[in-house]
Amino acid sequence: MTWTDRSMRRSKGGGSALQRKILLVDAEKCTGCRICELVCSLTHTGVCNPAEARIGVINWYREGISVPLVCQQCEKPPCTDVCPTNALKRDSETVAILIDPGLCMGCKMCLVVCPFGGLSLKDGEEIPIKCDLCNGEAKCAGFCPTGAIQYVRATQTNVRKRRAAADRVSKLLRTAVKT
Repeated sequence: MTWTDRSMRRSKGGGSALQRKILLVDAEKCTGCRICELVCSLTHTGVCNPAEARIGVINWYREGISVPLVCQQCEKPPCTDVCPTNALKRDSETVAILIDPGLCMGCKMCLVVCPFGGLSLKDGEEIPIKCDLCNGEAKCAGFCPTGAIQYVRATQTNVRKRRAAADRVSKLLRTAVKT
């Protein structure tokens, strides 16, 4: 049984299964307003400071490209595989990968191995920070004015949309790197 299977739960009344939710990022809708960063930092630290956010927007102003980067909560996360102290674990309710600061030794291997840039370091801190899906609420999605970030059920349709969005982001990034 995979973690996706375990994350599927049935209601007591025998109703339909609830599917896990994912952050769906559509870079073509992102305006670079960075409200997601402000909401994230305010939620987690009580201050509006993008440096404290668990999501980051990368802007290529000349090209007019903005891309929100956030942990993708991978099914087979390389960050958990590389962690020598097993400080990264999946939350059974939200399926988010969480960092246990009591176990983390600050080696930063998780930052190095993440292909999405989903982890970051606050200035002067040793322990990385990453998206925890706001304990199942994903507030960045709720405040995104253009719908570039959505917190949706991981249906097959949404997975296809996510792949299509990832392909578009990849093409946009290749274009930006060439210039």
